[in-house]
Amino acid sequence: MQQQGAQILINALKDAGVTTIFGYPGGAVLEIYDQLKNSGIKHILVRNEQGGVHAASGYARALGKVGVALATSGPGATNLVTGIATAHMDSIPLVVITGQVPRSMIGTDAFQEIDITGITLPITKHNYLVQRVEDLSRIVAEAFHIAQTGRPGPVLIDIPRDVAQGYCEYIPVTNVELRSYKPTLYGHSGMLKKAVKVIAQAQKLVVVTGGGVISANAEKEVYQLVKMKNASVVSTMMGLGAFPEQDDHFLGMMGTYGNLAANQAVQDCDCLLALGMRFDDRVINVPEKFAPHAQIIHVDIDPAEIGKNVEAHIPIVGDVKNVLIELNEGLQKERLVPSQNYPKAPTNVAEGLNVPYVLHELQKLIGQKETIITTDVGQHQVWTANHYGFNQARTFISSGGLGTMGYGIPAAVGAQIACPDKLVIAVTGDGSFQMCMQELGTIMEQDLPIKILLFNNQTLGMVRQLQYHYCDGRYSGVHFQKTVDFMLLAKAYGAKGYQIKTKEDITPVLSEALNNGCFSLIECAIDSNELCLPIALGGKSIDDMVIVG
Repeated sequence: MQQQGAQILINALKDAGVTTIFGYPGGAVLEIYDQLKNSGIKHILVRNEQGGVHAASGYARALGKVGVALATSGPGATNLVTGIATAHMDSIPLVVITGQVPRSMIGTDAFQEIDITGITLPITKHNYLVQRVEDLSRIVAEAFHIAQTGRPGPVLIDIPRDVAQGYCEYIPVTNVELRSYKPTLYGHSGMLKKAVKVIAQAQKLVVVTGGGVISANAEKEVYQLVKMKNASVVSTMMGLGAFPEQDDHFLGMMGTYGNLAANQAVQDCDCLLALGMRFDDRVINVPEKFAPHAQIIHVDIDPAEIGKNVEAHIPIVGDVKNVLIELNEGLQKERLVPSQNYPKAPTNVAEGLNVPYVLHELQKLIGQKETIITTDVGQHQVWTANHYGFNQARTFISSGGLGTMGYGIPAAVGAQIACPDKLVIAVTGDGSFQMCMQELGTIMEQDLPIKILLFNNQTLGMVRQLQYHYCDGRYSGVHFQKTVDFMLLAKAYGAKGYQIKTKEDITPVLSEALNNGCFSLIECAIDSNELCLPIALGGKSIDDMVIVG
């Protein structure tokens, strides 16, 4: 029996396990939305396509499965670009579907025509322009396979309207075999043996958890290795939660905005086991001075990342979980030299109306309740990464590689849809908040009990901080001369509004907002002079303060 292309698309999505789509309709996807209406797939109508792809990202990261976003052609498709790039930089599995003008009109500058496959070629793991309705089911199956295997990432499917309107028989695709795409899942036996010997004899072993540990669901294997060796653990921002921060072995986040104890351990160690990380510039700063005494063992499923920024003495290409299982089995047969466990940094925070203290009080009030924290990008992101303790994977969701302001609120939407029984809190600043604040409408319409903790210093805090260091305090374009009445905005979107103006407000306001069961906006006034330099050593510039390199 023949089916319309749009119906084939929906059936293929359902066969791929899709239950939720974040989207925004338009002319080029009319048939798709017509078939979506009674499909059983839940559609979340966002307020901007960028919000839709960020929400799909938050959904994917909270659940550990592929997120799906849908948009029309032209401006609908181009509005997705920032979100696709965000997912690409952070290795988040997404399938993004766009409508396109009919095949006969491609290349004619038709209304709302754009070459979205060309635009997104550098920021997708793969993309497709569907040429035949007969190819739809195969392409959807391939897209999900590519997005979630190997190093995860976004895949885009561009569907011309006449393909969505066409008819053919639907043949489900249950097995995907791509000759040119064969991710290496298991480490090379020779390299594994070398790594086991080096780790076994290391006296100052430091394990770095990157986002790849979370993608591979390898937290248990990391914990086993660390306990066997009494090793110290540090994390990249994307790896937060992969190892419990309350554990004595965990030193904190490394890098430019990381923890002093973590960075000192990296610089002093004799073996660095880097798991699923990119060695990006915020982590290493000066490659030739990074971890100068260490044998570096780099484990990553993407061979392109190994040796790209830092030379690895023992490179291991493979899935982090599989590699760790083999490393642990090998270590159990060795006589292990106990590693020196580096001391944790002090956790004392000055009481008062400052961001670290508010975050510590927030965590105390939450206690053991299952919670997901999303953030935007800026000072509040760095404070959250350093001062809110993440003890489980998939509880910290933030834009790492691209540093996308506006990510936090729509990501919270996706996380809350994915995990309706968990407490979801979006931590943001007044600058980032206004990047995607239209998604408050999505929160209102979906009746989501999300809490937004808004730190308001009436400035673009991180840029101002950089101008303080690099421009001798010459501030340009960073101060909001007039600010929004966020309490009136909360009322307009049906949220309960709260304000924290003094230290005495912190506990009662947070306590009420956390327990009211509804969408809430908590505005906390902070001093624009407050800087997030947890590893400050007294230098003038940030480079002076970074000890990793």
